[in-house]
Amino acid sequence: MKEHHKDAFLWAAQCCNYNREEGKDVLQITYLKILEGKATYGEQAAFKTWLFSVIRFTAIDYMKKKISFEGLDHLQVMEEEHVEQDAVNYKALLSRLPKRQQEVLLLAFYHNMTLAMIAELMELHIGTVRTHYERGKEALREIILKEKKLSG
Repeated sequence: MKEHHKDAFLWAAQCCNYNREEGKDVLQITYLKILEGKATYGEQAAFKTWLFSVIRFTAIDYMKKKISFEGLDHLQVMEEEHVEQDAVNYKALLSRLPKRQQEVLLLAFYHNMTLAMIAELMELHIGTVRTHYERGKEALREIILKEKKLSG
């Protein structure tokens, strides 16, 4: 687990809408699940795929509980990080995509997972993952081109 800790933390934060503190909480809960035997590695998939799957489902549960206890007025809106004028804010661009497309692209590009690994992690058919991957890339390309037209 040590070898995947950095990637696991990044994935946990991404699953929590890029909130690092919530990502830490989710990762801690995930590690506790594993230590207590509530989540066990069955060696049917790669360890990283299994770990990311546990993190994903832990984050979903965590976010559901958080929202049910917080009123809409108190939901924390994340501040956009300061980005240089010429730099591309990929996090903001990705946030414009549907949730599934965001997850697939994050796992593929930032966590170096294959589409087969992503399909297993997200419990989707490989064809569905390919569709989200291709549509996400195309939508992201169109968003970037539109941004360039507006700024240039």
